[in-house]
Amino acid sequence: LADHASDLLFAPTEKSMNILLGEDVEKEKVSVTGNTIVDSVIQNKELADRKSRILKTLNLKKDEYFLVTAHRQENVDDKERLSGMLSGFEKLSDKYNIPIIYPIHPRTRKMIDKLGLGHVVEKIKNLKLIDPVGFLDFLQLESNAKLVLTDSGGVQEETCILKVPCVTLRDNTERPETLEVGSNILAGCDAEKIIECAEIMLDKERHWKNPFGDGTSGKRIVEICEEDIEKANN
Repeated sequence: LADHASDLLFAPTEKSMNILLGEDVEKEKVSVTGNTIVDSVIQNKELADRKSRILKTLNLKKDEYFLVTAHRQENVDDKERLSGMLSGFEKLSDKYNIPIIYPIHPRTRKMIDKLGLGHVVEKIKNLKLIDPVGFLDFLQLESNAKLVLTDSGGVQEETCILKVPCVTLRDNTERPETLEVGSNILAGCDAEKIIECAEIMLDKERHWKNPFGDGTSGKRIVEICEEDIEKANN
């Protein structure tokens, strides 16, 4: 409804534009501007490099750790799915023997205890649960990780932009472009599938193309809005 009622639509990718056109949105209303998340990552990456001390604090080195973000209700409230994820992390720990950093949401920590999975976490030797971190620290962790495992949509985009391989702990994604360019793969929450997908992504060259733009999306959007206002006033 909002799409059809809008005068201007800013599609982050060609694929997004084609979806709109498939819904019979008028083509002249749609502009492919790129995704403003690229603007944010580029602008804040420089700040993170200068200001973040998270790698030093956690005694981490580039490409020598995995990063996990898993917080979605469909994963952490379901004992079978949460148990499968944790078993997958254990297999990764056993195979690669490097730190697995998991900034864990308080609710997720609570669900681990509630579902009786605390003993599973305790036996994963390289898993390090830490409190949630701010955006600059997270960006630093993300950009220097060997691999990211996530159920977050935004993280799927950010890893694509940062050229860091991603394994998505879901059965589907709203970011299909990441699958198409090869920066991301769907593993779900099955332990064997997680390790299989991790191996695939770690063996892959990081040469994929970023489909989300060049970091000037905000500027393009402002320019299009200004042009539209100028036309309306003439």
